[in-house]
Amino acid sequence: MRTSFAQFPGHLHGMCLVLALALAGCASLPPPTAELSAAGQAVARADAADAQQYAPQDLDRARTALSRAQAAMAEGKERDARALAGLSEASADLASARSARAQAEATLAQRRAEVASLRERLGAGGQP
Repeated sequence: MRTSFAQFPGHLHGMCLVLALALAGCASLPPPTAELSAAGQAVARADAADAQQYAPQDLDRARTALSRAQAAMAEGKERDARALAGLSEASADLASARSARAQAEATLAQRRAEVASLRERLGAGGQP
């Protein structure tokens, strides 16, 4: 008669469970190259959006985090690299958004000044 897995002594079940968990723990995520690339692209977009002028602190935070992520990756600290790349991308996206907001506010202020000027000319020009 064949012995089934269910007939193994209890300590063997535990050892098999430990072995399975250990093997699962060895399975790691792939290197965060995609995350580093996405962070680099986000920093480039922020640069293109004039974030250096409108959101310099956020852009500097993004650049610093990206640099630290690249260093962590080179040291084999993939978990740190992944986290820092995420921070870099988020900071760069924030810099882009703040830059866009500042530019929109500047454009709005300019348009309001133009409207006020036109109203003034129309008001002064319409009187005898």
